Order: sequence, then C-alpha cells, then structure tokens
Amino acid sequence: MSVTHQADPAKRARLRWRSRRGLLENDLILTRFLDAHESMLTDEEVDAFSRLMELPDNDLMSLLLTHKEPEASLDLPHVHALLMKLRNI
Repeated sequence: MSVTHQADPAKRARLRWRSRRGLLENDLILTRFLDAHESMLTDEEVDAFSRLMELPDNDLMSLLLTHKEPEASLDLPHVHALLMKLRNI
C-alpha cells in the first residue's frame, strides 16, 4: 500500500519544489495556491497538480489564464477541477 500525499512529508515537499517555475507569474499563482490549499489536497488533486507541473511554463500559463483548456492526457475531470481552483487564486 502506498503512502498518501498528506501522510508523507517528503511527498509534500516534492510537490512544493515542483511548483517552483521559471515564469514569476506561474510561481506566484502556484505558491499562493499551495499556501492556501496544500494541507487539504486530495490524492486526486495531487495527481492533477503533478500532471500540470509536467507542462512547459508558457503552456501552463495559458491554462491558468484560460487562454486554452486541457487537451489530450490532461483532459480529465480532476485536472479541470484543479484548474478552476488555481484560476480563483
């Protein structure tokens, strides 16, 4: 059985480290989001966040600013739900 995100301090630290981005705007949005919600994230939300962290900075910014919507492997309900939360930060 794997340890959940919330029960593993190393996983929590890794998620926060991955949120550090080259674009200051992305970095600010993600940091504010984690500051407000990190302790309450579900494993499904962590999965969505991790998927978004795989994107190049410009693609992530386009999603955060609603210039485009998730496509292909990111077009999942839990990714859309997390994006809505990120956009409200």
